[in-house]
Amino acid sequence: MNTDALPTQATVLVVDDEARNLKLLETLLHAEGHATLIASNGSDAIALALSEQPDLILLDVMMPDMDGFETVTRLKADPRTKQIPVVMVTALDDRDSKLRALQAGAEEFLGKPIDRADLTVRVRNLLRLKEYGDFLAHHNRMLDQQVKERTAQLEEAYRDTVLTLVRAAEHKDEETGHHVRRISHYCMILADAMDLSAEFHEAIFQASPMHDIGKIGIPDHVLLKPGGFTPEEWIIMQSHCAQGAGILANGNSPYMRMGAEIALSHHERWDGSGYPNGLKGEAIPLAARIMQICDVYDALRSKRPYKLPIDHARTVEIITQGDGRTQPEHFDPAVLAGFTAQAERFAIIYEELTDT
Repeated sequence: MNTDALPTQATVLVVDDEARNLKLLETLLHAEGHATLIASNGSDAIALALSEQPDLILLDVMMPDMDGFETVTRLKADPRTKQIPVVMVTALDDRDSKLRALQAGAEEFLGKPIDRADLTVRVRNLLRLKEYGDFLAHHNRMLDQQVKERTAQLEEAYRDTVLTLVRAAEHKDEETGHHVRRISHYCMILADAMDLSAEFHEAIFQASPMHDIGKIGIPDHVLLKPGGFTPEEWIIMQSHCAQGAGILANGNSPYMRMGAEIALSHHERWDGSGYPNGLKGEAIPLAARIMQICDVYDALRSKRPYKLPIDHARTVEIITQGDGRTQPEHFDPAVLAGFTAQAERFAIIYEELTDT
């Protein structure tokens, strides 16, 4: 940026209740190549500053109704006009008046009677400062936009990675594709019910589909086996938690980090009876606690090689009252309360995202 150059034609708002002073300042400013706006009182000056956004304001101090001190105070209090430099034009020469003007936000003073050379220098210097400030503000906006665009690109790359991993899991388990889509929405419903942050909402929506990514490493004869597992097969099946966490462990994105937590711990139980590490209570990551109840709901509702589907009402009854295998004490009480309050929304999601 050329700091010696001024805007092609700066616009100066001149505010004075005396027509003679307005005419004089207009003439001097036009001679310097500036455009002018005029106002005869503080209220009109504020309205013009808001609508026209001048580059500079020359403001008389002594005006009826609203004096220059009050006018500049209001201009500097409004974020839409606070960056416009103000020169107080005054016949007052006492120290207290100047301090009052500075405290109100004025940048400069110009004494009456007006000296043309003094006016030219002060206006030019402040216009240069204003131009440089505008340049910095524009530059910062551009940088902010570039950061937002780059962040969006990174988030899109993370989402693509998640989708790639989930698609790989779909090839192992035909049901997985429908299941993971529902899971994302269930988790969002509970995050909302628990009043969790927007960042958590976004992260769990993107991370939860990866909860069973470790099943890629489970042999088909175990993963797709109808009926129950032998003790050896059950050990193999349980290993999908650690395998999934291992796959995601080196990811740097918040989605991958949360995905690794969920993959490892979504079969842990609040009472410590889960696997693979027997974690209990708040030792289980919050995202995994939310994922656990969503996974149980969807598993009960869905047809599997080893079971028939269960309807919504019976599924809610099992989760909230227990059936011997699934018990309410398996779940974080806060998560369970959120599920109970939002159970009908779970039913809607299941019906909307189920292939028929």
